[in-house]
Amino acid sequence: MSRPMKYVVTALALGAAGAGLFLYSRGAGAKTDGLTTVRVARGSIVEKALAVGQVVPDQEVHVKSQISGIVGTCFVEVGDRVEVGQPLFTISPDPTPLELAEAERRVELAVVTYEKAETDLGRSRSLWSDGILARDQFDSHEKEFDRARITLEQERDRLALLKEGRIRRAKGGVDSVIRASAAGTVLERRVNPGDPVVPLTTFQEGTVLMTIADMGTLEFQGTVDEIDVGKLRVGMPARIQIGALPGSEVPARLSRIAPKAREKEGATVFDVELALAGDGGAPLRAGYSANADIVIQEKGDVLLLAERLVTLEEGRAFVEVPGSEPGTEPVRKEIEVGLSDGLNLEVVAGLAEGDAVVQRPPKKIE
Repeated sequence: MSRPMKYVVTALALGAAGAGLFLYSRGAGAKTDGLTTVRVARGSIVEKALAVGQVVPDQEVHVKSQISGIVGTCFVEVGDRVEVGQPLFTISPDPTPLELAEAERRVELAVVTYEKAETDLGRSRSLWSDGILARDQFDSHEKEFDRARITLEQERDRLALLKEGRIRRAKGGVDSVIRASAAGTVLERRVNPGDPVVPLTTFQEGTVLMTIADMGTLEFQGTVDEIDVGKLRVGMPARIQIGALPGSEVPARLSRIAPKAREKEGATVFDVELALAGDGGAPLRAGYSANADIVIQEKGDVLLLAERLVTLEEGRAFVEVPGSEPGTEPVRKEIEVGLSDGLNLEVVAGLAEGDAVVQRPPKKIE
């Protein structure tokens, strides 16, 4: 082979080798293009169930009137503290002329009946003392007198209610002043002076004048999705976050789980109640919207890894770790995981603190 031909062959060989080396490095770069790594770190993890609801009093008392009429004076305002027996309202009777006339006529008739029964009883007592009247006849006249006396008292009480709004008795009188039946804070006042009032009776609920509640017995009432309710047990700790008080966290404990589900906005939920263990340093008010994290399990000082880096297949967990040589394809590795909070997973075995895990770039949606 001539010398010029040798030079040509050598140049072609070197060019082919260079091209192959370029193509290899380009392919290797394509395999690892866009890949990053995330280190396994230590931290705390909490498995929790979310409850959505609000802070409300444990019990509210609705103040109602036993007599009808018009609201006269309001002695307290919303936010005031009241004690048992404290005056709240006065109710002024407002009978129609016909009702008042009928009540007066009934009293007059009852008086006539009573006087006649009293006269008959006096005559019967005299005849019975002389031995002329039988005992059973005397007893009959005595019962008629008692019946007439009671009827007269009832009609006079009705007339007093219509005129004055009160009945004066030694025990069990009815007053036009509405008083607090329980101690607490006034949450709501639904009537003002001049408003009509419907009384509480066996046949009607009556007008709610005011709502009172003990603000020292606030609780959280909310709902939990059916997916989480099977993990809950009464007594579990919880943390309440109130939307109106950012940064505040109120400790609580699960006190009740409803035995029956209900539908809410197309989802199946269960009602839950949480007893507050304090106020978390924040001034609590009835009606605050809040979310509660009910702690199912909690672990501290464990290895954590972002859940997006773990692939779950038939109950087994896998991650990708960097290859043994730079520029090589990542290696798939099986690990053992524990608790999850929806964002992070507890690494039980297969990785150590500081180990690198491959993170692939998100796939583009075309």
